[in-house]
Amino acid sequence: MALHNPELLLPLIPERLLRQAHVYERHDSRFRAAARLLQALWRERRKLPEGHYTNAAGARRRLGSRLAVDAAREGANFITPDIFGQARLDLAYREPGALVDIERMHANLLSSMPLCFNLLAPLKADKKLARRVFNQLAPGIAKEISHIQFEHSPGRGDPTFTADGTAFDAFATARAPDGAKAFLAVEVKYSESMTEPEARLRPRYDELARSSGLYAEPNDEALRKNPLQGLWRGHMLAQSTVDAGLYDRGIFMLIAPRQNRDVQRAARAYATRLTNADGKVTFLNVELEDVIDAVRSAGAPDLAAALHERYTDFGPVHDLVRRACLDTPRRRRPLRSATRPASTRPRSPRGVPMAAAR
Repeated sequence: MALHNPELLLPLIPERLLRQAHVYERHDSRFRAAARLLQALWRERRKLPEGHYTNAAGARRRLGSRLAVDAAREGANFITPDIFGQARLDLAYREPGALVDIERMHANLLSSMPLCFNLLAPLKADKKLARRVFNQLAPGIAKEISHIQFEHSPGRGDPTFTADGTAFDAFATARAPDGAKAFLAVEVKYSESMTEPEARLRPRYDELARSSGLYAEPNDEALRKNPLQGLWRGHMLAQSTVDAGLYDRGIFMLIAPRQNRDVQRAARAYATRLTNADGKVTFLNVELEDVIDAVRSAGAPDLAAALHERYTDFGPVHDLVRRACLDTPRRRRPLRSATRPASTRPRSPRGVPMAAAR
């Protein structure tokens, strides 16, 4: 039997460690708890002040995976000032109807939105780097990358597409080697469990499920609820842009951490429901670690190192848990043996065993 490799499994973190770091959340998944602690440790190493969270009832408390207001305003959630500047510029020119939680993006270290910018804004600034990275992830997709947008939809509310507010986290347009107009529509997940609130089902979804040709069973109920509904809507939106003649081909790419088992299970379950027919938008599940490796081998090792430290290097979490589990305090005195003979029991000053003296 193969030896267990602890690096491939995140620990169940003792509650006291989570509370000490101010990151205990009762309903966090195993991955989310580890990721929340990782973000708090990353913040502490940089001496960034801790933020607060106010719940629906108005109760305010410290939360180690959030930044204080001033640090958030100064862009501490982004790994370089240039990325922070690009994020501000993109938000200033965001599409009408784009749903962006500004406070969450700037203050929440666990959010997938700043991850999306930290990962892809440098590629937007360097199209040659973007081409090298994307061609490693999807070989032959791009001769050149022309543009990368964030929180993009070809038409919110437009019945040509999904007739709703569904959008891609990022969208890269490309010219393929054969001259075809192509795209990569990107969905980024970090700590999500794929149980987030479901969108209201619409008749247009059923129409697209049948007409898109993506699904072996277009009426499959599993597609219409968590954990698959978000992937279903995003993929249909991507296919509808091809069907509308805006692009010749495309890829719907999911990026998520290898150890986020909720997302990885959902991706596998979703993939089994696809026809994989020729001419359809391809679904590509890419682990975040592989994207970071592609960034490194494409010529940006410093960026890759910063991304790895921030999002996928759980070494500090493992170290903390191991110390807590192995460094147990020693007992001040040995346990008294229940079978110790009477002759060895402590005696009274007169030499009578203590038990008899009592």
